[in-house]
Amino acid sequence: MSETAQILLGLIFLIGVYIFSRYGVVWRMKRAVVFVIKDLERSGAFGTSTGAELPYAKTHFFNIGMRDFKPKALQSLIQDGIVGQTDTGKYYLKKRLQDLQL
Repeated sequence: MSETAQILLGLIFLIGVYIFSRYGVVWRMKRAVVFVIKDLERSGAFGTSTGAELPYAKTHFFNIGMRDFKPKALQSLIQDGIVGQTDTGKYYLKKRLQDLQL
């Protein structure tokens, strides 16, 4: 195989790995979003008076292991208006999981 063909195959492989990794991040983020919503539903946090504290709400700067997408998913849900935050730092659902299109 010529050197040019090897370089092209290597570039195609690297592009494929990059695209595959992006799909993996999106898949894990979607799973984290569903986990946060189901966690709030299990807690019965459907309003400001029934808000629940979430242990993964704050990011930890020193983690050992795989990346945790739950804090990022929670912030995304707050920005999208699906989850609300009380003044005391508790979280509640504004919209239920079956009302959302994920």
